[in-house]
Amino acid sequence: MAEALRIGIAGLGTVGASVARVLRDKAGELTRQCGRPITVTAVSARDRAKDRGIDLADIAWLDNPVDLARSNAIDVFVELVGGDEGAAREAVKAALEAGRHVVTANKALLAKHGVALAEIAEKKGVLLNYEAAVAGGIPVIKTMREAMAGNSVSRVFGILNGTCNYILTRMEAEGLTFEACLKDAQRLGYAEADPTFDIEGNDTAHKLSILTSLAFGTKIAADSIYLEGISNITQADIRAAADLGYRIKLLGVAQRTESGIEQRVHPTMVPTASVIAQVHGVTNAVAIETDILGELLLSGPGAGGNATASAVVGDIADIAKSRPGFQHGPVFGRPAKELKPYKKAQMRAHAGGYFIRLTVHDRVGVFAAVARRMADNGISLESIVQQAAGTNGDDKKTVILVTHETTEAAVRKAVDNITKDGHLVDKPQVIRIERAG
Repeated sequence: MAEALRIGIAGLGTVGASVARVLRDKAGELTRQCGRPITVTAVSARDRAKDRGIDLADIAWLDNPVDLARSNAIDVFVELVGGDEGAAREAVKAALEAGRHVVTANKALLAKHGVALAEIAEKKGVLLNYEAAVAGGIPVIKTMREAMAGNSVSRVFGILNGTCNYILTRMEAEGLTFEACLKDAQRLGYAEADPTFDIEGNDTAHKLSILTSLAFGTKIAADSIYLEGISNITQADIRAAADLGYRIKLLGVAQRTESGIEQRVHPTMVPTASVIAQVHGVTNAVAIETDILGELLLSGPGAGGNATASAVVGDIADIAKSRPGFQHGPVFGRPAKELKPYKKAQMRAHAGGYFIRLTVHDRVGVFAAVARRMADNGISLESIVQQAAGTNGDDKKTVILVTHETTEAAVRKAVDNITKDGHLVDKPQVIRIERAG
């Protein structure tokens, strides 16, 4: 039997402790599957006294994760520190340069420095594995990087943030406000004390940028993603979507067009009967559309200690199964030096159309003025519904519009015109509609 694979773990939070526990509890099974033992020999964490529910007394401790990354006592450096700069970046770079394999769950690091780190890994002939960085326990990275050889991807999209999906699910199922659902998500540990990174779409954007690189062979371009979160979604939007036969989900979408690659993250109305609409709670789902395979949908736990730890351990096991002299595949499916510069697609008409909710003054002529502004901007309307005024003497009413295929620019200009006309009482709501998915 081959010598033990020695693991160093930087970061012993929920995920790091879970990884250490799984490697200990499943040691016999992993040895049989990989043909060699896997042993945690060193760790790095800030608080040595903290109770993590696992005995680490016989494992070497290093205060600095960079020192751990360079240590001759490890073969694989597992980075679970987090963050796109500082200790995480320095340690991963140091490990790769020292000829150590690296496993990370750090999507922010990869979104910002992934290509540069991939170049180092490929030059040194070591693996940089990151299954846990996207969609938690769902094996989407392995699927796209290894199992879809020969396929040409046209679109990849999905629900990539469990916090947002949990909030939207609760809002629909229980009629709760966004604020109430967010507070409950924080209580249950699904959302951070500062939830901005999740609810405003940044987390989804980082994950989408990695999938885009894998799908289309481009350099990662997280800063080129159209970004909109869910903090403006109200019960009025949830109810209107249901009345129209849709459900609201925060989607990350990347697709190839004639002018380049389109990347966007935003709330989306999807048909209630579609598969993606049936993904509830903290579950994630990723759909991949290809020329050979057709459409593949992967769904499962997207977050949490066990789901993420499962992906990390899977990456470690892949390294354990490799042998000296084995030629490792490229980090992003193609050699890092051959990744093409990202070319942002030109704005084009959105085939699914748009949902527009306007709260307007209840006075004569407003309804006609709204329709005229849409026509002025070349927007064809599939439906327009004027809801009755409030029963408590309110001087406002709601207008719901669903457009045919049109551009984002035309919709935004029309809404801006209506705003300038002085018809609006509250901030307008604009949500894309996906007819399938």
